[in-house]
Amino acid sequence: MAVEGLKTPHTVSLKVLRLSRPSLAHQYPLPNSHELGISPKASLAYPSEKTDDKFIMSSVLNLPEAFGSAYVGETFSCTLCANNELDISDSTRTVSAVRIQGDMQTPSTPSGAPLELAGAKGEDEAASPGPGESLQKILRFELKEEGNHVLAVTVTYTETTLAGEGKAASGRVRTFRKLYQFVAQQLLSVRTKTGEMSEKGGLSRYLLEAQLENMGESAVSFEAVDVNPKPPFASTSLNWDLDAPGTAPLSAPILNPRDVIQVAFLLEQQAGVDEADEDTSKAPDTRQVLGQLAIQWRSALGDRGSLSTGWLTSRR
Repeated sequence: MAVEGLKTPHTVSLKVLRLSRPSLAHQYPLPNSHELGISPKASLAYPSEKTDDKFIMSSVLNLPEAFGSAYVGETFSCTLCANNELDISDSTRTVSAVRIQGDMQTPSTPSGAPLELAGAKGEDEAASPGPGESLQKILRFELKEEGNHVLAVTVTYTETTLAGEGKAASGRVRTFRKLYQFVAQQLLSVRTKTGEMSEKGGLSRYLLEAQLENMGESAVSFEAVDVNPKPPFASTSLNWDLDAPGTAPLSAPILNPRDVIQVAFLLEQQAGVDEADEDTSKAPDTRQVLGQLAIQWRSALGDRGSLSTGWLTSRR
């Protein structure tokens, strides 16, 4: 049995960078600088010809300086970069057949699930980056549950030792694996309450109320807050999207950190519509399954998010 030689440093390194939108840089103007005989631009972090020395936001975009927070309902994106660390003057070794594989371990799948990685258009699955070059892949993963997540990245490549005149003397397949852990947090806290109303025409009616709290670090702008009703019910929104005759529709609200908003929906039984026969509708006899609350929002600079609750019920 052949004994593997002493391990040598890998000739391929891995860098993982989270992809997120930049933010507007802050600057702190010096008040009353004219009275002090100081130019207003002297106290600005990013001076320019057109500057408002009384406004804290500048016109410059800042790239994120840290990993930041990951929230349930949003898409986690990052780039995986396998770099060929060989010096351009090194003529004794080459790197080829570089592959990157990713798995995401979640609270419900602790063993990990394989991820689909996207690369440059026309790029082979296994590439041979030259010295100083890299192979880059991008992954996108929808965060659907709260708790610890572990991104496991495996890099495999072939390292070839060259003899004279560029001929291959020997080669070996090398591999390494790195783990990156982060926590997915709840961005919106949802509390619901249902109550039965008086019947109308012999058909049941229920009122669904929900309290939404922004648990994040920045404001969110709602795109839609709806109820996906379960037959035989139909849902009517009683919120900002309920247009009164002769009035213009109101804009969706913006929820700042730790702010709370109340929404309500009327669910009415439809005549001639049978109750859906699904496993999700099998609630205790004293309960009536009404539907699911679906929320869509955009966070800072347009990041999209969505969240659906479980089946909401009410006493019959």
